[in-house]
Amino acid sequence: MGIATMIRIVLVMLLVVLTGQAQAMQFKIATLSPDGTVWMQKMREGARELAQKTDNRVQIKYYPGGVMGDDKTVLRKIRIGQLHGGAVVSGSLTKFYPDNQIYSLPLKFKSFKEVDYVRKFLDQRIIDGLEKGGFVTFGIAEGGFAYVMSNVPIRTVDKMRKQKVWIPDNDPTLLEAIKAFDVNPIPLSIADVRAGLQTGLINTVTTPPIGAVALQWHTQIKYLMDEPFLYIYGLLAVDRKAFEKISPGDQLVFREIMGRVFRDLDRLNRQDNVKALEALRKQGIEFVKVSAESLAEWSNDASAVPRRLIETGRLSREMVDTLENLLKDYRSKHSEADE
Repeated sequence: MGIATMIRIVLVMLLVVLTGQAQAMQFKIATLSPDGTVWMQKMREGARELAQKTDNRVQIKYYPGGVMGDDKTVLRKIRIGQLHGGAVVSGSLTKFYPDNQIYSLPLKFKSFKEVDYVRKFLDQRIIDGLEKGGFVTFGIAEGGFAYVMSNVPIRTVDKMRKQKVWIPDNDPTLLEAIKAFDVNPIPLSIADVRAGLQTGLINTVTTPPIGAVALQWHTQIKYLMDEPFLYIYGLLAVDRKAFEKISPGDQLVFREIMGRVFRDLDRLNRQDNVKALEALRKQGIEFVKVSAESLAEWSNDASAVPRRLIETGRLSREMVDTLENLLKDYRSKHSEADE
């Protein structure tokens, strides 16, 4: 056997070894979602199927219940390689693609039908934008409409201004948006909200019903302003560099399985929000109606939010205009009676 042939054999063997190393990987993924929730059940089902269909080349190890810290801490651990991804709320990824917060404009949507119509056009743009920003995602899972919940009844903007209002400490877009209401919020990590409510550091939160129940915030509030305030979603974000270490074939399997998981979660979360809203009512939380006059005041302040976010670079004018045009198109074809 000639030297050249031996070198070729060694190179082929080395390539096989390196390829195998590149393809086999365990993804470490953290989330605040407690074990036992629908989110964790579905994501674990997806992980089992992924391992099976890739002959264990691709595995997922989850860290639920905030054991790895809040979303900001999880993102820092992803950056240093301690984690590979997180199941997070959209606001946590704003700096990687600011326009991903287009759905969170206050009082922008009047119904889920409007949400569904807009998402048909903008979901993929958000997914593509986040991937360019460094995170592979697998679809958007509805968090749902968030409601203002408090220890005091809130009907007017003026009443809201007098409260100790929480906002996430890693969501600069929401921080800028709430300034339009002349509210001075108290930024806290999601993991610290329950303690903040218990101690009186804060007394007002804005969250979807399923979030309030899953994180046990509902045990600390007495009133819910019965007007959907903004729309929230979550997603599974995996570091793109880590994702690209597995083979192209395994990447496709990963995308297909977790994409299906998040389509299921998107559908199930809407159903669970209806149940959670009813659970809040049964627990004795009072649903506070907002008068037409007060709602007009809320809407007037909310109308200033898009301009503020464009001026501060938190949202692009093109994305805001696209949203406005989609809503205008939908509303021109559907009356409020259809909703």
